[in-house]
Amino acid sequence: MIVSLDGVGTVGAKIVDARCGTRLVHRQWVAILGVMLCSCLAVCSAEESGMKYPLAAAVGGDGIVYVADRDLPGVWKYADNKWSVYFQGSKKFRTPLNAVRCLAIDHEGKLLAGDSSTREIYRFDEAGQPQPLTKGNIGIPMAMAVAKDGTIYASDIEIQRIVKIPAAGGEPVEVTELAATRGLTMDTEGRLIAVCHGKNAIIRLSVDGKEKEVLLEGRPFQFSHHVVIGTAGELYVADGYAKTIWKIEGKAAPVAVHAGEPLKNPVGLAWRGAELLVVDPHVKAVLRRTGEGMLEVLSDSK
Repeated sequence: MIVSLDGVGTVGAKIVDARCGTRLVHRQWVAILGVMLCSCLAVCSAEESGMKYPLAAAVGGDGIVYVADRDLPGVWKYADNKWSVYFQGSKKFRTPLNAVRCLAIDHEGKLLAGDSSTREIYRFDEAGQPQPLTKGNIGIPMAMAVAKDGTIYASDIEIQRIVKIPAAGGEPVEVTELAATRGLTMDTEGRLIAVCHGKNAIIRLSVDGKEKEVLLEGRPFQFSHHVVIGTAGELYVADGYAKTIWKIEGKAAPVAVHAGEPLKNPVGLAWRGAELLVVDPHVKAVLRRTGEGMLEVLSDSK
């Protein structure tokens, strides 16, 4: 039996052995259909999982969840129990959200995004397009918090400073020097809470940077990331290397509220109502903490 293939994927054009030819053609088509099925399954799987390297989340007043995906690159949106791409950035360096790292919701409910590729913080307009606020005058924005008056506070780890930007945009102004701040939020009294990799793990400071108070001394975390505040004023901190979400009440020692699987490298934290959301780039998903204290993937049905 001799089979001649005219090109890749072409079924045998010349079949000398007629008795075996039909069997060979069937096998060829089975192989082709198998490849097509695998491709379809791969696409379906990609659409289902979707996220590439999610790092941060922010939740709007309407309950919509936004997620910064470093490798998409861009931002996902979760609304009506379904994930979709809110903004698709370009793979080209120095383009908006090519290296998006953090998100926040401003005082008017609009989405903010920090991007190290363009050294910028963006506000999304009504058309869903990012508008620059600092004219490229920020370095590596790792976390943001927004005051009631709209002032944006950001951790710039390139210069190891907390800076502030007017609500309408403008030149970043230094608030204070604070080493490797990867988590930033604001308490009910308008004070900043910073999670750092410096001498002390958690610092509370006034918005002018003049008053500082150590809430957690030393370096109890393996690699801390984002922080959120609970209803009773307690703090929750994501610890990537420890695969743990910690709770800190007052100045007490951290207590693990979830450690290990399914967490692999938790980074981002946000509240969706009473639900704690955890963004894990190694799981490539957002997980929600249920009322029973379990973590499950926030999927298209949740």
